[in-house]
Amino acid sequence: MANVMDTLRERGFIKQTVYEDDLYKLLGEKRVTFYTGFDPTADSLHVGHFMQLIAMKHMQAAGHRPIILIGGGTAMIGDPTGKTDMRKMMTREIIDYHVECFKKQMSKFISFEGENAAVIVNNADWLLKLNYLEFIRDIGTHFSVNEMLRAKCFETRLERGLSFLEFNYMPMQGYDFLHLFKEYGCVLELGGDDQWSNILAGANLIRVKEKKPAYAMTFTLLTTSEGKKMGKTEKGALWLDENKTSPYEFYQYWRNVADTDVENCLKLLTFIPLDEIKELTKFNDERMNAAKEVLAFELTKLVHGTQKAADAQAQARAAFGGGGELPEKDVYVDNCTIINVLVAAGICQSNGEARRLIQQGGVSLNDGKVTDINMPVKDGDVVHKGKKVHVKINLK
Repeated sequence: MANVMDTLRERGFIKQTVYEDDLYKLLGEKRVTFYTGFDPTADSLHVGHFMQLIAMKHMQAAGHRPIILIGGGTAMIGDPTGKTDMRKMMTREIIDYHVECFKKQMSKFISFEGENAAVIVNNADWLLKLNYLEFIRDIGTHFSVNEMLRAKCFETRLERGLSFLEFNYMPMQGYDFLHLFKEYGCVLELGGDDQWSNILAGANLIRVKEKKPAYAMTFTLLTTSEGKKMGKTEKGALWLDENKTSPYEFYQYWRNVADTDVENCLKLLTFIPLDEIKELTKFNDERMNAAKEVLAFELTKLVHGTQKAADAQAQARAAFGGGGELPEKDVYVDNCTIINVLVAAGICQSNGEARRLIQQGGVSLNDGKVTDINMPVKDGDVVHKGKKVHVKINLK
């Protein structure tokens, strides 16, 4: 069995580990059950989650068994990591709906068949049944308040005031690891490096309480070469749900990343061999556009399928007219309907021409055909006139 830690390290995933030598030996000698947690705070995964799914695919391809933990229980508390304010409380019904949405999306990336088939669990199934007095006596005694207050995950919230509700998040997440250890033989938790304190707490809990080895591994966060988090657009997060971020918008995001970020994105987010990535990214001129197209196509294919990736690529090539940037128009209108925008942007010469073009099916907004002359246009939307005119609208 190939050692997956070599693969993850070569591609730039690994940020921190605990008992690294023992973990390396374990992953090279036997099948390991591991888990990654996902908080269902929205009805879709986003690009930050996507990187975790790719890491899980590498692990599963090397023969290890994934457990996908959906935080239906911990979401009722809210992860305070990196937050200046307490998260908005969600009802059980909303959380359950988000859990179902996650399951559908994750099935595109992780295999639920075969010898090392993935398992999806929801920590609401055990956390909501806990007796709190028993929990704080049995689990809470192993958590030092002094150490918790020094944890990175609480740092930002302490500046604004950390609630006792949120303070329970770390012991709850540590208990998740202990539960999965007992029920599934899970000995390794993976996650983003911003979760290091929480993940380490779970591994330590198992070692103290069960007197058996448990491990933690965190991955580098997906950032630009300037250190800014990737996956944010003018409209917000870059979602994996095509109803929130269309395949075209998804493709365009990766097609337009900075040249300095292309190699890192190809390593972390695709399965293209490293020697091919090196060849693709060896140029420091306009030839880097070919690598960007490969990146955009591969990621869109993984998320939305080959056909939608091909459609997005064809649409982007038409819009770019052979590789340039998408043209933009500053539009000054009070009533931002498609008919007014078409005229104000100079795409049509008159309201009459715009109306006829819409009625003939010649206008699209982003990925959708326009049928209503009063359809609203938002800042950053892309208007398409036929197959040759594609304009990004900047509302002023």
